[in-house]
Amino acid sequence: MYATTSFVAAVLAAVANGHMLMNTPQPYSSPALVNGPLNADGSNFPCQLTAGASLVAGSASNTFPLGSSQPLKFTGQAVHGGGSCQISLTYDTHPSASSTWKVIRSIEGGCPAQGQTGNMGDDAAAADPFTYNFTVPSNIPTGQVTLAWTWYNKIGNREIYMNCAPVTLTGTSGDKANFDSLPDMFVANIGNGCGTVDSTDLLFPNPGNDVVSMNGATSAFSTPTGTGCQAPGASPPPAAAGTGSGSGSGSGSGSGAGSGAGSSPSAAAAQSGGDPTSPATVPGGVFITANPSQGAPATTAPPAADPPSTTTAAEAPAAAPTTSATAAAAAAGPPAPAPSPAGSSSSSSSTTSNASGSSGEPAGSPCSPEGTWNCLGSSYQQCASGVWSVVQELAAGTSCSGGQGASINIAAANGKTKRVAVRFRA
Repeated sequence: MYATTSFVAAVLAAVANGHMLMNTPQPYSSPALVNGPLNADGSNFPCQLTAGASLVAGSASNTFPLGSSQPLKFTGQAVHGGGSCQISLTYDTHPSASSTWKVIRSIEGGCPAQGQTGNMGDDAAAADPFTYNFTVPSNIPTGQVTLAWTWYNKIGNREIYMNCAPVTLTGTSGDKANFDSLPDMFVANIGNGCGTVDSTDLLFPNPGNDVVSMNGATSAFSTPTGTGCQAPGASPPPAAAGTGSGSGSGSGSGSGAGSGAGSSPSAAAAQSGGDPTSPATVPGGVFITANPSQGAPATTAPPAADPPSTTTAAEAPAAAPTTSATAAAAAAGPPAPAPSPAGSSSSSSSTTSNASGSSGEPAGSPCSPEGTWNCLGSSYQQCASGVWSVVQELAAGTSCSGGQGASINIAAANGKTKRVAVRFRA
């Protein structure tokens, strides 16, 4: 009996120490942070708070100037294949279940680790070699806030992890309306009628303007399920005329349109490099931006007053020439159409002609369910805001499989899985 009891205790101890903790920003001192998920019934949401408990900063101190870039670091090795994370803020210093949390950063896939098929080990005290960052909005009010890191693991039980930290925002105070316009924090897996899909990286319904897509060991993404899930964000208005010099001639070769890629915020971000860092032996993901025509909305991201403040490119140094080539392809991005002097767009003809012999579903035609991918071999499109997007080319040397479905799998021509995540953005 003693041996059995000891064995059970050892197993429980291993489980209790088998998850991840945020160590930067520095979390609240009390209640003592645990590295497990929130309770399945949501009874300790938010911030692992139980009935009657309050957050105490203690020795924790985090001061962030508005507009600054801040690191995000973790402790532990039980990364459960990675997953998707968000960084959110509330001006409630004693948050409750009714507090308003607003997202300032979404990481879809590859968080808190990239390229993992399961866990990295069982050392709960080990430093996570993958580090990330986020940018504090420059136009929100200063003052005391509570920061939350939420994580939806890719592999294992359907859970949500949440660690919180006290933060002082400094600088020239902005308008509260700017904070209110940010998307709400996504919440699932706590008995609220919303869940996530096992073995896939979560695509947030409303990730906000500051979103980066990375990868795990597979490029499998999916939207949440259930009637209690957050509604997708509204489609942004067509992009304003940029400074690029693309002629938009629609020659069908793919080389005649969008030579002014510098006018695209997402393309420019891809060229500037990614912010999360990781060991050089583990390659990061590549984010391929898609540029739908003005006539066919193809995004669920909300409009934002300012351009993205962070990058959406390769998230780690390349480990092999093939990965470097992929990163270079992502930096170049698909052709970014530039409006003609008259203000009209002529990019759809050149985009459609790049569909490798398949036109897919007509752009702008009705579709459901929301978020469905349509793989066309070397190109793809997605159902967004109830209509099909224009067909977009994949990176050179890659192809997809699976036809229409909730996720898209992308592989290199040599059959090896490409660490590529595709997400439509403004």
